[in-house]
Amino acid sequence: MKVEDIREIAVIGAGQMGGGIAQVCAATGYDVLLLDASVERAEQGKRRIASVLGKQVEKGKLPAEDRDALLAHVKPTAPDGYLGNADLVIEAATEEQSLKIDLFKRTDQRMKPGAILASNTSSISITRLAGQTQRPESVIGMHFMNPVPLMKLVELVRGVQTSDATMDVIRALAERLGKTVITSKDQPGFVVNRMLVPFLNEACFVLQEGLGTPEDIDAGARLGLNHPMGPLELADLIGLDTLLFIAEVLHREFGDDKYRPATLLRNLVAAGWYGRKVGRGFYTYDDKGIKTGRAFER
Repeated sequence: MKVEDIREIAVIGAGQMGGGIAQVCAATGYDVLLLDASVERAEQGKRRIASVLGKQVEKGKLPAEDRDALLAHVKPTAPDGYLGNADLVIEAATEEQSLKIDLFKRTDQRMKPGAILASNTSSISITRLAGQTQRPESVIGMHFMNPVPLMKLVELVRGVQTSDATMDVIRALAERLGKTVITSKDQPGFVVNRMLVPFLNEACFVLQEGLGTPEDIDAGARLGLNHPMGPLELADLIGLDTLLFIAEVLHREFGDDKYRPATLLRNLVAAGWYGRKVGRGFYTYDDKGIKTGRAFER
């Protein structure tokens, strides 16, 4: 397969990441099937895309006809919908290993021969996922950054079985989507999260041990390290459940206590305070995702 052969892309997962991936693919002119656990959730994902684009139209940053053309390319589909025309399927489901393994087994059986199966996973072994399929040479990690429409990076992860042809096609596709590509070996956390997650986890320890307030910690990173967001703000954006899962993968796979998740992080996830997507994490948020205050006192 060549990149020119990719005409239809299926995205599994209509949440923040999957919706963003669907948006950038549709903006490039690809027909996109958007799948989730139900048609309703897939349709809700398309409505979120429409809402984001609508704000751009209101601000004069996007012509209304371009918005309408983009949305016409996105087709919400039942979770067991037909995938026989998809040349590429990108899995962007919840970062949970057993779920992804099950999805890969079932999705592989519904795809046409020669189609590529990619995962947006931020930490799970591509080699392990590829081993669940009958097309291991056509499985690859395609890790987008959040928020997908704004962030320029795509991290390509090569499993043991991934072919040169698959790498070449997906690299070319990512570049067509306007992304800059880096590559990583198939090791826990890959490149980006191997660096980022320990930093965010350490910020949780700093708060847990009372060195500073959430506002002090975030201001320290923004103004002292020149980061665009503080680590606790960023953790809320990523999702504390996702952050904890990746930290647990690093801790388990490397067996090194420097990766152990902070107790505070575990407690917030246990409380269901996952961050911006549920309105509460380290901070509280309104229905539009605007920060409204501190979620708890320390």
